[in-house]
Amino acid sequence: MSRTLLLATRNAHKLREVKEILAGTDFEVTSTADFPGTPEVIEDGDSFQANADKKARTLAELTGRTAIADDSGIEVDALGGAPGIYSARFAGVDGSGADEANNLLLVSRLQGVPAEERTARYRCVLAVVTPGGEARYTEGSVEGRIVDEAIGDGGFGYDPHFEVTGDPQQRRMAQLSPDEKNAISHRGKALRNLLPLLEELLGPGEE
Repeated sequence: MSRTLLLATRNAHKLREVKEILAGTDFEVTSTADFPGTPEVIEDGDSFQANADKKARTLAELTGRTAIADDSGIEVDALGGAPGIYSARFAGVDGSGADEANNLLLVSRLQGVPAEERTARYRCVLAVVTPGGEARYTEGSVEGRIVDEAIGDGGFGYDPHFEVTGDPQQRRMAQLSPDEKNAISHRGKALRNLLPLLEELLGPGEE
C-alpha cells in the first residue's frame, strides 16, 4: 500500500509543519492543494475528533488515498474552554485577516482576567483514514497562558499571544524556532503518536 499521505489542508503553514515533523521518515506528504477538485469539508462536528474524522474520511473516499486530517484549537480556561473547535472562526472572519481578528477578540474577552487565571492549551486531534475506511486517532496538547501583548513573527493562529508553560524565557509560541515548536507543539505530539499507527495501517516501507 502507498506510503503517500494526503493531508486535509490548503494551509501552507500547516503543511510545512507536518512535513518538518515527518522529516526522516519515508512518508511522503501531499495536500488538498494538489487536488483542486476536492471540496472544502464543513466542520460541523461537536468535537475535534468528529471534525478530523469527517475531513479525512471524505478525502479518502474521494481520492482513493490514505488521508490525514487534524482539528486543532485553543482552549482557554477562563472562557470555559472556548474558542475550542471554533478557534479558526472565533471572530467570524475568513481569509488573511482571520488570525488578527481572532486574536483581538480573544484578548478583549480576557480583559480584567488576572494573569494566573489565563491558563490555556492548544489541543490537536488527528485522524488517519484509509480508502477502505479504516481509521485511527491520536491527540496532543501543550499548556500555556494567554498574554495581551503579541510577540514573535513565527507560527500562526494564536501563537503570538500564547506563552508556553515551562519555557525558561517565557517565550510566546511565535518566538520559537520551527524545531523548538515542533518538539513541544500539540500537532507535533499528535503526529509522533500517529507514527506507529501509520505503520500498522500502511505496512512497512521500502527497505
